Amino acid sequence: MPTEVILPKVDMDMATGQISRWFAEEGARVKKGDVLFEIETDKAAMEIDAPASGILRDVSGKEGVDIPVGAPVAWIYADDESYGAKQDKAPISPLEGEMSTKSTEGVASEGTALALSPVEPTPPDRPSAGHPPLEGEGKTRATPLARRLAREAGLNLSGISGTGPHGRVVKADIDAVLSSPLEGEVSAKRTEGVVSGGTAFAPSPVEATPPDRPAAGHSPLKGEGDVLRLFEEGSYDLVPHDNMRKTIARRLVEAKTTIPHFYLTLDCELDALLSLRTQLNAAAPVKKTDKGEAPAYKLSVNDMVIKAMAMALKAVPDANASWTESAMVKHRHADVGVAVSIPGGLITPIIRKADQKTLSVISNEMKDLASRARSRKLKPEEYQGGTTAVSNLGMFGIKDFAAVINPPHATILAVGAGEERAVAKNGEIRIATVMSVTLSTDHRAVDGALGAELLVAFKKLIENPMGMLV
Repeated sequence: MPTEVILPKVDMDMATGQISRWFAEEGARVKKGDVLFEIETDKAAMEIDAPASGILRDVSGKEGVDIPVGAPVAWIYADDESYGAKQDKAPISPLEGEMSTKSTEGVASEGTALALSPVEPTPPDRPSAGHPPLEGEGKTRATPLARRLAREAGLNLSGISGTGPHGRVVKADIDAVLSSPLEGEVSAKRTEGVVSGGTAFAPSPVEATPPDRPAAGHSPLKGEGDVLRLFEEGSYDLVPHDNMRKTIARRLVEAKTTIPHFYLTLDCELDALLSLRTQLNAAAPVKKTDKGEAPAYKLSVNDMVIKAMAMALKAVPDANASWTESAMVKHRHADVGVAVSIPGGLITPIIRKADQKTLSVISNEMKDLASRARSRKLKPEEYQGGTTAVSNLGMFGIKDFAAVINPPHATILAVGAGEERAVAKNGEIRIATVMSVTLSTDHRAVDGALGAELLVAFKKLIENPMGMLV
């Protein structure tokens, strides 16, 4: 039998991915371990190797198209195998954004069956039209992508007729609801039975939405059409969202709607830190590189901010936590994520155990992570998790701002620009370089007083930076 080549799951949150580039063409001879194609996820680009040796056939995975995880994208035939020998395992053309009829819950390699998610039976008793259950309360069959889209749009899955296998709700059904004249409702066509595998699927009754109130979960400008009608045709360009932008939008909405943000702002004097940074950089040993001799490290203010934040969390361990519904997660190390701007969005690579690392190690590690982040070459374990984050917009001259917490973090530090300001002390006015920082906290995990204690510990390290060297 020929070997199936599927789109693997390379990210914990990955439901779909895009092939950004094929390295082998239809009919090409490939060896096991050769790079076949490159996947572009919402966070990174990864090269995928051939699972077997042979001739590449039936390349159905198109470049730049959303493909469900686990969907076949090509087949590899052994040299002595006749083309078309796979019989009932004909390649499936991936439908953009939808789940294939094969399970996409697991990833299979040669000789390994796909792990199928259990299908729950349809309950015999339908909910009454006047009181449909909330999404997740019933047993509506839907693909993971359809569930996510419904959740983002505020739709009730129990009121949507599925056109997928065995009546499953798929992406096309969600799109049809959102584009219907009565926003958020199912049109008359959607209430007809859908035949799947020879069996008629009876949709549940749908409660009509009175014309004097909007559909539940929808704002007046929820749909794309509602936005576009406000602008003259031809006065704009439509740029489709890529996976990264969709993920950023989804996670930020989740963060701002589920996390009670609380903000604390403090000013830190930088003169002592800037002086120490200059001395440390001047004392950096020289190392030989391909481009000649170069300093072994070059510290930035942000490197020292990362170290100070990590040490502050160790000094105030109760703030080094993550909230869950059943328990507080108290972290033993300070893993600091650092927001890095990349084309089309941002990503937060993580300095693991930053509290235990020297400034030079943090500096060199951060440069490497940022470089690979911009080329989308980070591994999932290099940007997933972390116990806090730092976002620095000071290089743009931004004085202060408040950042959005990235779960599972309970804090994020927003760093502004250092600037000369008049500072009054002991009845005298002097000029000092001052940086404003704002700590966003998840008030469920970090109360105001605890957040203030953390910020004071950070300020102490910034203004007395020698403490970061011992």
